[in-house]
Amino acid sequence: MAKSAVRTSVKKFVALAQKKDMPGSQAALQEMIKKIDTAARKGIIKKNAAARKKSRMQRYYNSLQAAN
Repeated sequence: MAKSAVRTSVKKFVALAQKKDMPGSQAALQEMIKKIDTAARKGIIKKNAAARKKSRMQRYYNSLQAAN
């Protein structure tokens, strides 16, 4: 697990969310959270940075869902 895997999963989620593909973006969000948690557990990114990134992406997803 590398930082690039986390960045790639974030980009994948944002791309699907911008296309308004809610089922796909929800799956990408779940995958992204899993990768962020794994990276935090292994010490690749700090625990608070992982929590901040997950929180921001979840808020983004919730705002898109509320808009629909």
